[in-house]
Amino acid sequence: MTGWAGKVSRIRVIGTGVMGRGIVQLAATAGVTVELADVRREAVDDAVAYVGGMVDKLASKGKLDDPAAVKGRLVAVAAPDAPAEGVDLVVEAVREDIATKRALFAALERVCPQETIFATNTSSLSVTEIAAELAEPGRLVGLHFFNPVPLMRLVEVVPGARTHDWLPGEALELVRGWGHEPVLAKDAPGFLVNHAGRGLNTEALQILTEALAEPADVDRVARDVLGLKLGPFELLDLTGLDVSHAVLESIWSGFHGDPRLRPSWLTRPRVAAGLFGRKNGEGFYSYADGKQQVTDEPAAPPKPSSPVFTADEHLARALSSAGVHVVSQAYPDAVLLVPLYGESTVDAGTRAGLPLERVAGVDPLGGYERRLTMSVHPGLDPAVGRAAWGALAATGHPVTVVRDGPAPIAQRLLASIVNTACFIAGQHLATPQDIDTAVRLGLGYPRGPLAWGDLVGGDVVLRILRGLAATTGDPRYRPSPWLAERVALGLPLTSAGTTPADLRS
Repeated sequence: MTGWAGKVSRIRVIGTGVMGRGIVQLAATAGVTVELADVRREAVDDAVAYVGGMVDKLASKGKLDDPAAVKGRLVAVAAPDAPAEGVDLVVEAVREDIATKRALFAALERVCPQETIFATNTSSLSVTEIAAELAEPGRLVGLHFFNPVPLMRLVEVVPGARTHDWLPGEALELVRGWGHEPVLAKDAPGFLVNHAGRGLNTEALQILTEALAEPADVDRVARDVLGLKLGPFELLDLTGLDVSHAVLESIWSGFHGDPRLRPSWLTRPRVAAGLFGRKNGEGFYSYADGKQQVTDEPAAPPKPSSPVFTADEHLARALSSAGVHVVSQAYPDAVLLVPLYGESTVDAGTRAGLPLERVAGVDPLGGYERRLTMSVHPGLDPAVGRAAWGALAATGHPVTVVRDGPAPIAQRLLASIVNTACFIAGQHLATPQDIDTAVRLGLGYPRGPLAWGDLVGGDVVLRILRGLAATTGDPRYRPSPWLAERVALGLPLTSAGTTPADLRS
């Protein structure tokens, strides 16, 4: 490294909670001398001992060569605003309160040399607003680490409106030098990861609001069809609904009530009732000894003897291979399975001119090679519905049966994830590459949302969103211009395309 980043040899981390300790361990392991400070001196001593223990554990597993050298770089200081000669960077990791952070940086400005850079690890507050009362706001930048810091390689570098122009690039280099993966995000509500994460959570809560499926059903679909490590309700329980509710409300209000980020009315009363999730044993799931309690899925009916018709060749082949009697026309006694893309079973069946009492909907997302989702509308003959369920289950894949809605569950979740990322790209809050990197590393998605949209097909995502918007009239589903333009032009969602700057080069 060259420039400022290459010269950073001594930093101070203020706040010795979980995040502060993680930052200390990361920097000290990377060869930097780290001062630890907290308003409680005993907390500093505890943190030094904790980080030392973690370093010894890494060494015992062969992941660290010289633990004594790393521990030798840990320096306890008396107070956050102790004299700071020789400190190149101060990283603040105190509680999320703007008055507390402002007061801390004002005190630091009195004791730190002019060349000392300040960084805030805020996850939700404006970097610009935190810096606003500094005599020199240009020295402050956001460095948003993720918990647990040593394992979560992502760091959001967030310049404020007055951050020195040279500083974000140097901060990116510093993070890379510490072995982590930085992304550059604008100082907008939620920065990058928390903003992008609203796509999944807000739509999952909307599906629950519409009473289309239980949380466990939505989570099964999200895991098995979309490939997410955790379903949205499992994730809300893990994070804690008290935390997630505040983030949902904050980002929505931060964007002045943008409908695509609209929270659900469900979360406020659940928070008031103390249904936080894992941390207190009850949320969208209940927990016994920390273990999630989930009701077993209902057993599917047997393979039906009645014929089945579908116009989807892939589904027809899958059913035939399972021994289901598939016919080539919609005979009066046939079970009718219609594939759905951004529409309800009722609309799809009506458009195809089929008798609705014999029509059930199926989500084709996933190519019928994993969990299947069947939609049941109010006019479906129950006997036909059981036969349809049995036919799908004969393929050997699990089947989730849900109420019919304006589009299948997996499609709604995926379209919301992709559309949210497209809005972030379209507003130039981050580059397409950084959006995908941040979401993949920060949220654990199987791929970045823009690359995911390209894999499924931007035209498919656009079709789903337009269908949802037309059916519901809800502006939350308005497609991003970034998405619509690229579909019209045949460009990938991951492409920035031609910009005015390209004409000046």
